[in-house]
Amino acid sequence: MAWAVLLGGLTWTSVRNDPPTVREQRSLDQAGPVVDRAVGELARAAGAAGLLELGPARVASGCRVTPFADGARLRREVGVLASAGDERAVLAGIAERLPASWRAGVGPGVDGPELRADAGEFVAIEGRPTVDGRVRLVVDTGCRPVGAGYTPPPATVGGPETAALTAALRALDRPGDAASELVIAPCPGGGLARTAWSANGPGPAASTAALAPLAGNAPLLDQPPLYAYRSGAVTVLAEISPDATRVAATVGCPG
Repeated sequence: MAWAVLLGGLTWTSVRNDPPTVREQRSLDQAGPVVDRAVGELARAAGAAGLLELGPARVASGCRVTPFADGARLRREVGVLASAGDERAVLAGIAERLPASWRAGVGPGVDGPELRADAGEFVAIEGRPTVDGRVRLVVDTGCRPVGAGYTPPPATVGGPETAALTAALRALDRPGDAASELVIAPCPGGGLARTAWSANGPGPAASTAALAPLAGNAPLLDQPPLYAYRSGAVTVLAEISPDATRVAATVGCPG
């Protein structure tokens, strides 16, 4: 038992203090598919009841691979439901369901529990609470050569998430915003995890109470300005403030 505890501690320390590097200089176009597959793995590990949304890819240029070479960094995020006090258990459950080769572990961080993992090809995974009923999982390539650049997986025609998004927007007096963006990631066993989302600027909008009938008065999350609920196989997340209205509808991965 003592050896098991010691081994677990050493694994966490290694992942925590020795994050993946780009020592072998793999380029962004080589890392892109690894990032997308990692997002799918995280979606599966989060489970249908816990997955809130897939974030779009963000590429930030201007970092330095070496003192003489510019580079870029690719990041994608996954939002997961985690009520107050359950954050560590949620992160630990995700870590247990990730591939063993990722060496995923949960340990203490500056502001609470942190998940750390290595998705391979020098792609790092981090997860931590956001103090609003969620945890945020981040897939990060670090700074590396751009190469041919990142090409996101082609977004196919939406499914039930699009219909759920449209229903939520109408309930919030946003019927004109049904046109949405679609974010996808490949599921480990085949198929796609998908998030359809729509956002707009300031202006009057109905409160989250308008979504209660769609939620069957049983929301997953009711912590203004956030409201989340299930509609069949779809999880809908709304964030409403005087500055913006954002709604995302997500279908996760089986298993």
